[in-house]
Amino acid sequence: MKILNLGSLNIDFVYQMDDFVRPGETKLSEELNLFCGGKGLNQSIAASRAGCEVFHGGLVGVDGGMLIEKLQENGVSTDLIIPSPGRCGNAIIQVNSKGENCIILYGGTNRMLDKSDVDRIFDGFGSEGAVLLQNEVNLLPYIIEQAHTRGLPIFLNAAPMDERVLECPLDKLDWLMINEVEGRQIAGCENDSDIIPILRERYPGLNILLTLGSRGAACLYNGERHSIEACRVPVTDTTAAGDTFNGYFMACLLEGRHIAECLQMATVAASICVGREGAADSVPLRSEVEAIIASGEICVPNPVMML
Repeated sequence: MKILNLGSLNIDFVYQMDDFVRPGETKLSEELNLFCGGKGLNQSIAASRAGCEVFHGGLVGVDGGMLIEKLQENGVSTDLIIPSPGRCGNAIIQVNSKGENCIILYGGTNRMLDKSDVDRIFDGFGSEGAVLLQNEVNLLPYIIEQAHTRGLPIFLNAAPMDERVLECPLDKLDWLMINEVEGRQIAGCENDSDIIPILRERYPGLNILLTLGSRGAACLYNGERHSIEACRVPVTDTTAAGDTFNGYFMACLLEGRHIAECLQMATVAASICVGREGAADSVPLRSEVEAIIASGEICVPNPVMML
């Protein structure tokens, strides 16, 4: 199935640090690297490397040539990307000695869409396929309404989480993809174990994918709950791990694979990603993921259906 990812395009400035900078502190960076990124670009590449036909939609600024090239190199169609006179979004990313990251985002052209741009992108995509969204572009409620009106299945990754997500018609989604922090904010709870029950009651028809970092992931699919542990691997950089998980999970699901296989494939893909530096460049190819699973090099956990 085709995927339209109406998502962000960012230039990432990644600083390697011994630890994160604290308020009032000045620190030297051990290394600086420039990468193509943005949750939109990362997830387009992840879904494409997982085997889907992906069309990226959105705006690109005058400094975005490297972003277009990166998408095209990875088999993503850029026909639905609209040039803009502004500057692209960018991210300032600190990665500490544990492989953890903290990120400052500047929206740039990701936040400059108007409704005519959205309509033009949907018209160009057509009436078949699925829509993938993240909260790094503006007009998200309008985009969801348009996708729903056109009968397209909608997958929303509610990141980065802020009040704009709560303004969206979440009842019109097919899948809500969240981590534990985002999940607690949307559900309005303190315990991770309460996220899925609360959201299931609030949005009865919604499927939920909940990633839990080193604790694995859980999902609610057609009323059934499943969980999977994370692979135990050395961590270099977690920057695009969630994007890799989401892209692979969506690709496998749209192929018609069993939910357990979707969770396994996404888990292994994310475990490969965290062993590499960078964002888009750290997303593994489908052939790599399948080879790792076949070789037994990584202990692949078995998903569990929860009662």
